Amino acid sequence: MKKIAIIGCGISGLYFANLLKDEKLYDYTIFEKKSKIDLGDGYGIQLSVNSIKLLNKIGFRNIPINEIFFPDKVNFFDAKTIKKICEIDISSFNSTDCKYTLLKRSSLIKFLINNIPPHKIKNNLEVKQIKYGDKLRLTLSDDSSGEFDFLIVSDGVFSKTKTTILNKDSNLKYFNSVALRANIKNLNNRNISIYMGSNFHFVIYPINHNNEFNFISILKRKLNKEELSDKDFFKNNKFLKSLSDEIYEKSSLDLKGKLENIKSFPVFVSKSFEILKHKNIFFVGDALFSFSPSFAQGASQSIESSKEAFDIINSNSSSYYEKRKKRIKEVNFRSKLNFFAFHLSNPIAIFIRNIVLKLLVKNRKFLENYLGRIYKN
Repeated sequence: MKKIAIIGCGISGLYFANLLKDEKLYDYTIFEKKSKIDLGDGYGIQLSVNSIKLLNKIGFRNIPINEIFFPDKVNFFDAKTIKKICEIDISSFNSTDCKYTLLKRSSLIKFLINNIPPHKIKNNLEVKQIKYGDKLRLTLSDDSSGEFDFLIVSDGVFSKTKTTILNKDSNLKYFNSVALRANIKNLNNRNISIYMGSNFHFVIYPINHNNEFNFISILKRKLNKEELSDKDFFKNNKFLKSLSDEIYEKSSLDLKGKLENIKSFPVFVSKSFEILKHKNIFFVGDALFSFSPSFAQGASQSIESSKEAFDIINSNSSSYYEKRKKRIKEVNFRSKLNFFAFHLSNPIAIFIRNIVLKLLVKNRKFLENYLGRIYKN
């Protein structure tokens, strides 16, 4: 029996563990640095049909319907005037069993963890040292050790395990942007709404059938090293107020006093794609590559990468990183292009963008290439 170590209890790590639950050839252990998994996170995520197809393989179609939401459209607005620019029929990429899905991140985590025996998860542990070979000997933060045939690194954007393996500083850069997340209740909004403004944008969408909505805004913001390294800086009420006030001032949408559970964090993205020489180590999810948050593919790509790693292990192949690199290049290009288009500040550039958007959303060939190529893979 092959032994697999999974580092991190995020979406990618838990999905990989779910793929193993009925496999007799593998035994796995999940190592999580936190003392417990936070299931109180009410913020939303978007899952396009490419990831729903993979989630259905582990029973996602049985998730309670009141915990998810199927949008029909993505609506684009001018943040300042609240004038609608155009819309995309996102449901056109759906199939009978695979639909573009909105939900709380915590709802997905609960679903993923439900089928994992508690003894499979070891909390308060990180990888301290790795000895390489046909088998990998891991030394953990409590000085215990064990041998594994495969290592799945899924401990997020700031993966310490990845840094240990590569033996160099994190391959990340600050994207000169800050994200502001919040919850809203009781809106008359049945779809995904993107509001584009000068050097910022925000998105609002329902996350279930209980009149709960997710709010996420990305604002361009240059910060110094001290600010970026100070974890309390992003929790500071003065800083949170400066971000929310900027949104209120730049948008005519009545949001003041309606945002709840406001949090902020700096946006970091991967500088480059790292190809690992070790054939028994797989970076997945954000530990593999972190995108700018403008194409809503973070969770979907986490699921995709874990499924590909699982398939590669099963087939005894070595093409994981080459295959992932091509896919990531496509998603990363779209993420950066969306970010650029959503944040235009020059009035002439905005005027041209809006005309182009109105034309492109009616062009089925373009939509199939730009969205369908990712969603239907």
